[in-house]
This record gives sequence, structure tokens and C-alpha cells, in this order.
Amino acid sequence: MVRGLLSGLLAGFAAFVAAVVFGESAVSAAIALEDATGHHSGADAVVPRWLQASAGLLTGTVAAGAALGGLVGVLVALAWGRLGRLGARATTLSVTAMAFVAIDLVPFVAYPPNPPGVGREETIDQRTALYFVLMAISVIAAIAAVLLGRRAARRWGSWYAALAAVSGYLVVMAAVIGLMPSYDEVPFSFPANLLYEFRLASFGTRLTLWLVLGVVLAELTYRLSRRGEPADTTLATTAV
Repeated sequence: MVRGLLSGLLAGFAAFVAAVVFGESAVSAAIALEDATGHHSGADAVVPRWLQASAGLLTGTVAAGAALGGLVGVLVALAWGRLGRLGARATTLSVTAMAFVAIDLVPFVAYPPNPPGVGREETIDQRTALYFVLMAISVIAAIAAVLLGRRAARRWGSWYAALAAVSGYLVVMAAVIGLMPSYDEVPFSFPANLLYEFRLASFGTRLTLWLVLGVVLAELTYRLSRRGEPADTTLATTAV
């Protein structure tokens, strides 16, 4: 968990840099468009824009990175020795990839983020609740897919069991997303290129966080496995 937290802190800082470099221009343009159309809310000015884009953004990405890092660190400890013959780095990267898909990618696809000025205020609470409900379902489905895949591997082999687990997860989540309410609140007047730029930057920031988290934690886990004490015993004890 300590290594996961450290990796998450570094990943959060990297995500902050990515958000500033690639996302701030889109956010600023969306805010300017919101002000020009007269939809800007005075309540938004409680926190100055410069503070939101600096200390506020950094705090958010670092906090999110640390939380995800601690979670992934525990998951890696639990998965150690239970994913076939995967080594320390491969186990860590596999767990991180699965967590990224279940926690971030699937909810992002179903309910992509909107820039300032897009979306109705009266649906914010409902959209937020649906986002977290979908995330919870996705995590449960991913855990079930991994457990069923491990059992299927004894009969079909690792390759076919992995294909079946991934396919089953995707089918279940596609059905869930199809059944859940959808929202299309982007005004026709909102520039499509700005919406695309904002969502692409948002996805790039998330991907940066997970990539750095996975790579750094994989290296730290590998170094832990190289110590004198057997890695499986060390990680199992950490998990407990």
C-alpha cells in the first residue's frame, strides 16, 4: 500500500502537468464561451479561476492519484501469485490495466465529462449518482470476470479463459450501459471541436495518471520481489 500511495502521488503530479498542458486551453475557451452567452453563474466566482487551475487542480489530481495508488497497491498484493505465471511487473501492470478499465474507462465512455457551460444544473446530482452506480457495477463485473476466468483456466487454459472473461465482461457492461439512462445535454450552438478537445484532454489526463501509476508501481513491486524474503510472502503479509 505504501508503494501504491507513493506511485499514486507521482501519477497525480504527472496528471496535473498533463491537465495544464493539454486541458487548460479547452477549459478556458469553454468558460469564455459560457460568459459570452450569459450562462455563467456568479456562484462559480467564489474560488478564483487562477486558484482552480493551479492549487485546486493539483490537489485534486494528487488526492485522486494517492487514493487510486493505495487501492491498486492492495489489489496487486491480493493478486500476487494468483494470475498464472505472471511476474511482479506483469502482475502489477495487469491489475492496473483492469482497474483502469473498470473504474475509469467504462464510466467515461457511458457518461463522458462536459466542459463548463454544458449540461443542465437540475440533472447534475442524478448524472453523478448514475456515474458512480455504473462504476460500482463495472468493478463488481470485473471482479466476477477475473474469478470466473481463473476457474475456467483449469479447463480451457489461460488464453481461452482470459478471452472468455474479457468477452463476458464487455457483454455485461454493454448491456448495463444500454439499460441505464443516457443524457445528451450539449447545446447545438456549442462548438463540436471544443467539446472534442475537452473530452480528449480529459481522457489524456486520466490515461497519464494510470500509466504513470502502473509503470512506477510495477518497478517498485519488482524491486520488492528481488529482496531476500520471498516476494509472495512479503506481499501476502502486506495484503493481510
